[in-house]
Amino acid sequence: MKHLHVNGCDMAYTEVGSSRKPPLVCLHGMISDSRIWAPVLGPLSRQYRVIAVSLRHFFPEHWDGSGNNFTIAQHVDDTILFLEKLGLGQVYLMGHSRGGHIALRVAQQRPELIRKLILAEPGGDLDPTLSPEAAQLPSSPTKADRKAAAQILAGDVEGGLTTYVDALAGVPGAWLSVAESTKQRVRDNAFSVVGMLTDQRSPITRKDAESLSMPTLFICGANSPASMLKVRALSAVVPDSRVEVIANAAHVMFDQNPVDFCTSVLTFLAD
Repeated sequence: MKHLHVNGCDMAYTEVGSSRKPPLVCLHGMISDSRIWAPVLGPLSRQYRVIAVSLRHFFPEHWDGSGNNFTIAQHVDDTILFLEKLGLGQVYLMGHSRGGHIALRVAQQRPELIRKLILAEPGGDLDPTLSPEAAQLPSSPTKADRKAAAQILAGDVEGGLTTYVDALAGVPGAWLSVAESTKQRVRDNAFSVVGMLTDQRSPITRKDAESLSMPTLFICGANSPASMLKVRALSAVVPDSRVEVIANAAHVMFDQNPVDFCTSVLTFLAD
C-alpha cells in the first residue's frame, strides 16, 4: 500500500496494472476502504492502471470520531488534490455509494480532470427538482444511523454495527450473516458511522446533474429498488449518461456479481 500526503492527511492507496490509457481511480463508500474493490481489481487492471484510494479517516487510519473534517467537502478537496499531486492528467473516476457522491462533486468542480465518470449507486439525497419520489426516501443520517453512532462512541462497536447494517439491509440479523473477513473491514471503519452525523452533504439538484459534462455510467444492483429510483432520476438529467443494472446483486454489486460489473465498466470505458 502506498501513501500520498494530502491536506495534512496521509491518503493510502493501492495501485495495480499499467497502461497508457487514463488510469481508473476508485472511491469507496461508508464503513469501507480501498480493500472493498478487491473482487474487481484483477479483471480491471488487465486493461487499466487502477488506483483504489482510502479516504481521510478510513482504514488504514485509525480514527476515533473526533474533529469536524469528516465531510463531503473535505473528501472532495482531498480527492482533487490527490489527483493533482499524482500528476495523473485526465482519469476515469469511479465511486461507490458515498464515494459516488464524492466523485460526482469532483466532476462538477473539476471537470477537466475527468475523462469519464462511473457512479455505482451514488449516495446522497436528491432534491425535489430532480425527483419528487426519490426526495421522499429517508435521508442520512437516519434515526438508526444516530443510534448506531451513539453505540459506537460508547464503546459498543459490535452493537452499533449491528444496528447500522441491519437497518441498511432492511433485514434483522443481516450483520450476523456477513462473512467474517468483511466484518473485520467494516469494524476497521466503524467510526465512519459517527462521521455521518457531521457529513454536511447537500442534496443533489437538477442543476448539479445537468452540469456533468463527461460521459457518465450509472450502475445499480437489480435488487436495490430505492437506489434504482435515484439512478433513473439522475440519468434522465445527466446529458451524456447510460445505466447498467447488475443482475443478482444489490448495493455492493461488484462483490456480489463482479463478472457482470467488470463487463459493464470495461465496455463503457472502451466506447
